[in-house]
Amino acid sequence: MAIRLPPVHALSAFEAAARHGSFAVAAEELCITPSAFSHRIRLLEEFVGERLFLRDGRSVSLTEFGRRYLEVVRDALRSLADFPLPHRHTPSQPRIKITVPPTFARYLFLPNITEFTDAHPDVTIETFLSVPLYDMSLSETDIEVRFGVGNYPDLITEKLFEEPVFPVVSPDYLKRIGGLDKPADLKKATLLRSALEPWQPWFLAAGLDWPEPSMDLRIDDLGLLLEAVRHGYGVALTRRHFASQMIEKGEIVPLFDVALATPQHAYYLVYERGVRERPEVDAMLNWMMARFNTQRLS
Repeated sequence: MAIRLPPVHALSAFEAAARHGSFAVAAEELCITPSAFSHRIRLLEEFVGERLFLRDGRSVSLTEFGRRYLEVVRDALRSLADFPLPHRHTPSQPRIKITVPPTFARYLFLPNITEFTDAHPDVTIETFLSVPLYDMSLSETDIEVRFGVGNYPDLITEKLFEEPVFPVVSPDYLKRIGGLDKPADLKKATLLRSALEPWQPWFLAAGLDWPEPSMDLRIDDLGLLLEAVRHGYGVALTRRHFASQMIEKGEIVPLFDVALATPQHAYYLVYERGVRERPEVDAMLNWMMARFNTQRLS
């Protein structure tokens, strides 16, 4: 039978809060936001089925159950810390966990990451994928790249870049439907949809009083959306840095002379307070701002 264990990060939060008598001080010690810290305590209370703390303004105190549970938790953490590890004397390798959207990872992050790893060969990079506009928690990674509006409470947010959107199509599809000479000709085309690139703002910029399309293929991954265009499924909106390689190869072509700036949607670096105190994370953040910010992209 599998043994269900409480999450270790929640146990560490519990021990720190009990030691300091304050969630805020304990959160600062663990370099996480107060909201993330409170989430860990709630997670542990749900696991044990009992309240662990009594809240009184900014201070907290242990319940009777919390005092008894604390002894068990401290013994367990002490046992883990005291267990002999023969190779522990070897300095641990700095490690960065970063979460990025798939298209950003494919077209920008991975093609350029060797710049960072060549300059910091001792740092290990662990890369995870997120779904833009859906994954809204920082989880346990150090840095996250988000495509969205940039309003993320209790987190540090730095804009990387924003780019205008414009429609693209494959030459074969363009020939198949008899060409598209002006925006109004899109009425005879299949408009590929994505929650990440809605059509209606571009319609307005192009002088079209059309509603948002509600039919045909929807793909909420910008890389897959471009692949659908390349395979001749229809017309889609995209951005220059994701489409440039396909455009240069002639696999897709831009349409019309209408590009819409969308400052409400941009790519952002998002991270919790305190992570810059780690030199490897600070170096990664500085590199990403220098490599991908608006001034460097053209």
